[in-house]
Amino acid sequence: MSLAKRFARSDRGRRLLAGAIALYIRLVHRTTRWERELPEATRALIEGGRPCVVAFWHGRMLVMRGAWTDRPERLHVLISGHRDGRLISTALEGLGFPSVSGSSRRGGATALRAMGRELAQGACVAITPDGPKGPRMRVKPGAIKAAQLAGVPIVPVSGSARPARLLDSWDRFLLLRPFGRARIVWGEPLAVPRRAGEAELEALAEELERRLIALTEQADRACGQVPVAPDPRPAPRATATIGRRAPLAPAD
Repeated sequence: MSLAKRFARSDRGRRLLAGAIALYIRLVHRTTRWERELPEATRALIEGGRPCVVAFWHGRMLVMRGAWTDRPERLHVLISGHRDGRLISTALEGLGFPSVSGSSRRGGATALRAMGRELAQGACVAITPDGPKGPRMRVKPGAIKAAQLAGVPIVPVSGSARPARLLDSWDRFLLLRPFGRARIVWGEPLAVPRRAGEAELEALAEELERRLIALTEQADRACGQVPVAPDPRPAPRATATIGRRAPLAPAD
């Protein structure tokens, strides 16, 4: 391993890199002309200090600093527990945003409990439903489940900017540049009933995905960006056939 990689993985290296990320985000935030669009119901929810789950795509993480104009300590951001996640968590804490550790891949149950505690205390929780590794712009069930367990609405939000660069990463991360223009678009709150069954939860996840895709496209077009396409939908899991005979193949 090279000296640069060893330094980047050290505690001191991670702190310095996180500080540089936080400094860049502050620079972008202060030099960008922000335009925000909020439905009245969403404005009343956030400005009224009520808890909610905020959902946005992983690739639009940098834009979200301009979306939350309330006190940063009210928004707890779910961050995966791997090394890159810890780096992002340190950077966010430098900006005043608390973090919750966990992901849909690792520590999912622990993350749900932690999010539930923050929501019960009146905070809001932000989650990237396609993170930490995709598929891009496809909603995993964690965001809907967290809202259901806490009995709070989930609010989609997205944004875009110009000038900005779309990185060649799995999430097509949008890297904002200073002295630009950005547009934030919030959606209507989506209620998640506590007694919802699996079919209803799946339908709500599909609705959240549809709204997030539409909001992202709306923001991209407003900023003159070519909209990013979602990844293909994952193939459905095979239905178990234990204890049942497989159907006969059709005759030729």
